Amino acid sequence: MCSSVNQGRMVRYPAVAGQFYPGSSKELKLYLESFCRKNIPRINAKAVIVPHAGYIYSGKVAGETYSRVEIPATNVVMGPNHTGLGKPVSVYPDGMWITPIGEVPINEGLTSQLVKNYPFEADTTAHIYEHSLEVQVPFLQHCSNYREDLSIVPIVYQYISYERCVAAGEVLAETLKEEEALIVISTDFSHYVSQSEAEKYDSFAIDAILNLNPEELYRRVLNYKISMCGVIPATVGLIASKLLGAENAELVMYRTSGDVTGDYSQVVGYAGIIIY
Repeated sequence: MCSSVNQGRMVRYPAVAGQFYPGSSKELKLYLESFCRKNIPRINAKAVIVPHAGYIYSGKVAGETYSRVEIPATNVVMGPNHTGLGKPVSVYPDGMWITPIGEVPINEGLTSQLVKNYPFEADTTAHIYEHSLEVQVPFLQHCSNYREDLSIVPIVYQYISYERCVAAGEVLAETLKEEEALIVISTDFSHYVSQSEAEKYDSFAIDAILNLNPEELYRRVLNYKISMCGVIPATVGLIASKLLGAENAELVMYRTSGDVTGDYSQVVGYAGIIIY
């Protein structure tokens, strides 16, 4: 069971431990240590864009990106809804999430504020089997040096209009304006296309992100039919980050699954980006 109620509070257990990443604490920590770097300069970012594939494929990109930013106590983790379950913009409202290396509580002060505003809704169904947020939590634990005050605000998005993205971004920025928080945007880029096609079309999306242009990102992904699963959380995250004062974005790393498997005929693209 991936989710249960303990003394009236929701507890989400891992859905993809042992599949997307190791299911044992010892092995998972070894994986994270191999991907994440220590003793390098870190910046206070507004947001990061990180992939959510199996660690063997995208862990290097995620680790390099997380290693470059300070991990605060509060982290808003946003990703696409792959299952189609639950509400269109689903906030996991309370309780805690469990990973093989410990518990991370939900920041209930922030989730309660979010769900008072359109288009956010309290919902756990969308999160039960969703992997896009789950795979980020161990990175947050590890790269924060397992800080005891770590908390998360989990949000998954189905496909919504650009107007609803603007509304969501404005509400998110207003909710976080007095907080020291990191917005974690979980997305992969092109899916199951050739390496050359992935590099070409992913560069269109990445360029829009680096220019801090959420409307252009949304438009390009739609018009070029780029199979970027997390375009909605990326659009919302860009809108919110700009309202919170972000002025720059930097591409940390771009790789594809072909760089791991050696098969470049059908790849998935992964990008790590810092927005600050």
